[in-house]
Amino acid sequence: MSDPRGRQGSIDRYGSDVLAAGWQRDGSHALRKQSVDEPLAVGLVVEDATSGFCGAVVRWENGVVLLEDRHGKRRGFGIGPGFLLDGRPVRLVHPHRVPDRLKPPARDASGSVAAPTGRARTALPSRIYVEGRHDAELVEKIWGNDLRHVGVVVEYLGGVDDLPAVVEEFAPERGRRLGVLVDHLVPGSKESRIVDRLAGSRWSEFVLVTGHPFIDIWEAVRPAAVGIPAWPQVPKGTDWKHGVCAALGWPHADQADIARAWQHVLGRVNRWTDLERPLLTQVETLIDFVTQDHPVGD
Repeated sequence: MSDPRGRQGSIDRYGSDVLAAGWQRDGSHALRKQSVDEPLAVGLVVEDATSGFCGAVVRWENGVVLLEDRHGKRRGFGIGPGFLLDGRPVRLVHPHRVPDRLKPPARDASGSVAAPTGRARTALPSRIYVEGRHDAELVEKIWGNDLRHVGVVVEYLGGVDDLPAVVEEFAPERGRRLGVLVDHLVPGSKESRIVDRLAGSRWSEFVLVTGHPFIDIWEAVRPAAVGIPAWPQVPKGTDWKHGVCAALGWPHADQADIARAWQHVLGRVNRWTDLERPLLTQVETLIDFVTQDHPVGD
């Protein structure tokens, strides 16, 4: 007996809606034939068409791929067909091995070509000071390899109130430059007035103070990397970190909660594309400034 639906009826029944109930039962062969192979890659965002679970690939092994959604929830699925990528049916497959000679050069989190492993470069006299412990941790995570390669040490700066005295004690000169990254450096702020004082000092030629415009370094992380649509607006007079945690439903009763929230944010930052452009520009500018008297090949 012939199939009363007919081939065309099967296609019309499900149309282009690959999420329609029962697509993996009757008519599944037609859809699977339309699926294209998609090599597995960490960070690839796909949707399981059966359950609707959508997440980024975390890892895969023994025929199972682990996905993590934007809330941090993880689920495992069998590698193969049954996934959607940008609405298109795909079949997840193991990535092809590429001969070493054809592979693109390895890159650090900052996007720089990774330097060959070898002896650590002797630290330069020049330094970069970073205001804020969280700021320093973020700089280390993304630019740490770059800085070690050129021999620049990053030091934590508790605040900018005493920056003129800090600069005088450092005594910068040619070959001993000082770069400073300041939090929330915007016109008219206390920080900008302190920087203006340094601009007229005898050290000005060998000191560069710059900063990002964000209220807090957390805001320099792209919301998408953290899995949120945007950083919340915090009412004036409310501590920004506490306000953000409260708006996002994160624990914020004490400093330990805030520290855990920051570790969550920092843990979602893997490379330079997870950061906003203003921070990237300022850090790269500081690195160029403090190394200009010390070519890397020297």
